[in-house]
Amino acid sequence: MRSTRLALLGSGLLLVAACSTGGGGTPAPATSTATSTATSPATAGVPATAAAQIPAVVCVGEATTYLDWLNGEFEPDVQDPVEEPADTAGDLLETVQENGVLRISVDKDYAPQSYQESDGSWVGFDIDVGKEIAERLGVEAEFQHQDWDIITAGNWAGRWDISVGSMTITTPRKDILSFTQPYYYTPAYMAASTRSGITTLDQLPFTVPDDVEATTLPTDANCIEQIAAGRPEFDLLITSGTVIDEATNSDQPIVKIGEPIYVEDLAVAIDKSGPAHEALLYEIDQAIGEMHSDGTLTALSEQWFDGADLTQDPGE
Repeated sequence: MRSTRLALLGSGLLLVAACSTGGGGTPAPATSTATSTATSPATAGVPATAAAQIPAVVCVGEATTYLDWLNGEFEPDVQDPVEEPADTAGDLLETVQENGVLRISVDKDYAPQSYQESDGSWVGFDIDVGKEIAERLGVEAEFQHQDWDIITAGNWAGRWDISVGSMTITTPRKDILSFTQPYYYTPAYMAASTRSGITTLDQLPFTVPDDVEATTLPTDANCIEQIAAGRPEFDLLITSGTVIDEATNSDQPIVKIGEPIYVEDLAVAIDKSGPAHEALLYEIDQAIGEMHSDGTLTALSEQWFDGADLTQDPGE
């Protein structure tokens, strides 16, 4: 098992690194409390009045590891060994091959990983990964949007076959979902609104996560939407560095601050409560291994993430 990675962020902020994201829907804030204690000013480089106006609130997507981390409940884990089953009779793989379609749940508003164009077409890194997996299984890929909290809860009731949604492997999720090997790795970062004037962690008049509350929206992208709408209570958010980079490249009013909080190990998931799927899991895991070896994943990463290869395990 890969050892836990540590990063020291700013002044007195020790963050544990290890192995989510996602969701979609209309912004409708609902708060979830992490902890809230006395603040300790650290406002170098920003006017005291501006620093004092920064609320001790961090916006994150629902059912994400970012929320778990803020609440002290983040339990990163690694993939269990995937072994080839003796036969495929009655397996979900057999059903997928008979139907000629692999039904994949994704997020329609999670650029650059996955999003839906105005004409209904699907684009993004996860979309291309899903298409490649389907092609290597000899079937067509069919995508559908599902809210992140529904996907991560399991009990899919056969509505889709797999999730290719940049899902982090965690211990609680492994109780209800089967995971392939990771197909890529992304750093989780904190970001601030440009309106706030915050550009470094030591400018915050409180420490994270000890002195903040978490405000959740259906998806991380909704946090950015609220910042763009000028909502000061959403001055801070945590999400994937890839999402922040996409937002800044699109002239959204946010800035990445600090160093990575932790690294997300992102994998394909299948619902354990559904049909037997040992053969399908094995074939997809093999396909991902081949995509690592033949450079397919590297090429897709460089295409979608500004030339960066995020497919290499930073723990190795």
